[in-house]
Amino acid sequence: MYHSLEGKTALVTGSSRGIGRAIAEGLAANGAIVVNYIGNEKAAQEAVAAIEKNGGKAVAIQADISSISEIRRLFDETEKQMGVIDIVVANVGVAVIKPLVEATEADFDHVFGANARGTFFTLQEAARRVRDGGRIIAVSTGGTKMFFTQTALYLGSKGAVEQFVRVLSRELGPRGVTVNALSPGFTDT
Repeated sequence: MYHSLEGKTALVTGSSRGIGRAIAEGLAANGAIVVNYIGNEKAAQEAVAAIEKNGGKAVAIQADISSISEIRRLFDETEKQMGVIDIVVANVGVAVIKPLVEATEADFDHVFGANARGTFFTLQEAARRVRDGGRIIAVSTGGTKMFFTQTALYLGSKGAVEQFVRVLSRELGPRGVTVNALSPGFTDT
């Protein structure tokens, strides 16, 4: 259960569906204003409508998290529409499931571009903009402890996310900003 988040602004990337949408709806149900990242406009508008139906406030902002300029635009637009950001959940995640020996350079660039690079620069922008005492959460996976076959790209990229969180938590501790990784297991999305 979340504490009261009345008057808080939360930015949740990758929140038009799946785990991200559930996080956004949970935050909104507890008083947060949720800014909903989208890749799929129809799904994003459905998420916004569901949040608003339950009394929350949400806005959908399209941005490609694998692009640094898009990440900055997402944060700029969030602040323009909602004010200072209190909570950031870096939730974006993509996977290519195939044996390591079959993974291509394009596969690597796609997975690491979103999961590692995109999350890194989302965390960097969050660190610059989140209010003192705020919260930053990066979604990883419980799979980093399980070593499944055919998941080298996905697990490698999420392992990087966990290291980013460890370092950033120490860097932002003096400002009272909590930085954590969320590592869900298999989730029916």
